[in-house]
Amino acid sequence: MDLPLHVDFSGKVVAITGAGGVLCSHMAQAFAQAGAKVAALDRNVQAVEQLAQACQAQGQICRAYPADVLDKKALESVHRQVREELGPCDILINGAGGNNPRATTSNEYHHEAAPGGKSFFDLEPEGVDLVFRLNFQGTLLPTQVFASDMAEKKSGCVLNISSMNAFVPLTKIPAYSGAKAAVSNFTQWLAAHFAGTGIRCNAIAPGFLVSNQNQDLLFQPDGSPTPRARKILAGTPMGRFVESRELLGAVFFLCDEQAASAITGVVLPIDGGYSAYSGV
Repeated sequence: MDLPLHVDFSGKVVAITGAGGVLCSHMAQAFAQAGAKVAALDRNVQAVEQLAQACQAQGQICRAYPADVLDKKALESVHRQVREELGPCDILINGAGGNNPRATTSNEYHHEAAPGGKSFFDLEPEGVDLVFRLNFQGTLLPTQVFASDMAEKKSGCVLNISSMNAFVPLTKIPAYSGAKAAVSNFTQWLAAHFAGTGIRCNAIAPGFLVSNQNQDLLFQPDGSPTPRARKILAGTPMGRFVESRELLGAVFFLCDEQAASAITGVVLPIDGGYSAYSGV
C-alpha cells in the first residue's frame, strides 16, 4: 500500500516568490532538502543568492532569480530562465507580500488617536494601493506566468500565502487585511477556474509569527512583549507565537499531489487556535 503522505519532491520544479524572506526561505530550503529543484525569486538578490548557496553547499538544487512580482515582463523573462535551467514549473508558491507604514494607522481605535499620529483619515492612497498591488497582483501575476506550465502538463499546484487577517481583520492595518482577504478569495476563484485542468490551488493562513517586519511591534527593547503582543497571546489558545518551521507540514501536505489530490480551494489556518477562540 502506498502511504498517503511522503516528503519526496524529487524531480519537481518549485518556484517560490518572496524567497528572500524568513518564511519562504525556510520553505525553499525544505523543498530543496526534499529533492525538488527550487527557483528562489525575490527583489532582494543578495538574500536569494545566499539562500541558493546554502542549499547548494548541501548538495541540493536551488537557483536564485531577481524578480519583481509586479513586473510581468520581468517575470516572463525569469520564467524562461527557470524553464531552461530547471524545467517547467510543477509547484508555485506565491509568498511575496507585505504591509506599508503609509497604509497603517497609529492607534487601534479612532477615539484614542493622539495628535500627530496617523488616523484613518490620514492613510495615504499611494500606500494603500501599494499594499493591494503587492499582495493581490503580486499573487495574480506570477500565477499567470508560471501556472501556464501546469496548464500545458495538466497537473500542478499553486499555493498562496494568505493570513489570519483575511478571516478577521486586525486593527491598524486595513489595507493589508483587505488585501489578504482578496488573496483568499482569489485562491478559491483559481481553484474553480482550473478545476478541469489538473491544477490544484490552495492557501495557508499563518497566524502570528515573529519576523523582522513586526519585531518592534511585538517586543520592547528589553525583550518583553508589547501591549499588542500580550493581546495577541491572550487571544491565542496555545499561548504562543507560531514558528516558521510549523508551516512546513501544511505546505508539504497541500503541495503533495497524492496526499492532497482532492483538495483545492481551501485556506488552511495555522494559528495556534486563534481563529477558533472567541475570547471567552
